Amino acid sequence: MTMNVLGYAAPTAKAALEPYRFERRDIRSNDVVIEILYCGVCHTDIHYVQNDWGRSIFPLVPGHEIIGRVANIGEDVTRFKQGDHVGVGCMVDSCQRCAACKQGLEQYCEEGPTFTYNSKDRIDKIPTFGGYSKKIIVPEKFVLQIPEGLDLKGAAPLLCAGITTWSPLRHWKVGVGTNVGVIGLGGLGHMAIKLAKALGANVTLFTRSPGKEQDARRLGADNIVISTDTDQMAAINNKFALIIDSVPYVHDVNIYTSLLSLDGTLVLVGFPGSLDEPPLNTAPLVMERKSVAGSDIGGIAETQELLDFCGQHGIISDIEIIKIQDINEAYKRMLKSDVKYRFVIDMASLKE
Repeated sequence: MTMNVLGYAAPTAKAALEPYRFERRDIRSNDVVIEILYCGVCHTDIHYVQNDWGRSIFPLVPGHEIIGRVANIGEDVTRFKQGDHVGVGCMVDSCQRCAACKQGLEQYCEEGPTFTYNSKDRIDKIPTFGGYSKKIIVPEKFVLQIPEGLDLKGAAPLLCAGITTWSPLRHWKVGVGTNVGVIGLGGLGHMAIKLAKALGANVTLFTRSPGKEQDARRLGADNIVISTDTDQMAAINNKFALIIDSVPYVHDVNIYTSLLSLDGTLVLVGFPGSLDEPPLNTAPLVMERKSVAGSDIGGIAETQELLDFCGQHGIISDIEIIKIQDINEAYKRMLKSDVKYRFVIDMASLKE
């Protein structure tokens, strides 16, 4: 039995989002039906609406930072009950049998994960629609438990911005005393600072904007370095075990590789594209065993670990709540970096 749902969609590439009624797929025995309470607004949503990557499926309902309440469950569901607060991130399914899936790293599924929107359902082959909507249907395995007491609004961006920065912090074993750098102070960067600090790291923000120092310190940064200041940059050569690069556009990464310590890693989380201007200088990588790596969101178990950690430490995203009717204006403001640091839609506004 399908479900008719109201949401907001982009009808075509670069079009304004508007109200849209659509059918959710059939409910299966292992499914959780979720009434959506809040949905974060990610830069990826804009990329898909603009069809920047040439693979958008229209009409397109964005949204993959979803917090909701369980409205119904399939007969085989055991982990959730009606009324539970739950989350859904960037994925709603994967093949479950490849090497990556068997390790709980569904985001690297060899067949490709089924994304929360702009994918095709593995069984019905119909498009997936995201969280800018009233309800969503998700297999139990891809539904996350929200810890008791964690602010629901501020928890929404943890499901993308949070896990995207948590995964490299855990993979590269950041802990007490680790020197961690964060490039860029936006949705991803502000979460990287909070999480690295809570893990016990010494955290440095790299920014081109001197005006961000006060906010960076409030978020937990120990040091702020102006990346255009050659003296400041030269003073911290060979210092960092890990630098998380959250910049969402083409930029020069060579200025950061000299800052890495022996075996240090610069990990790209913000820009999945070609960084060929200027080209990567491999000399420091070869001569000092440094690495430039990438990392994509996180697996389901890893995301639950993040949520539990945030529950224990009271960590949420810095957000601005908006109504769904204001989403097109929010997109314009995001493109001007005019948000601290994540928009979250109150989906109750859909009723208006």
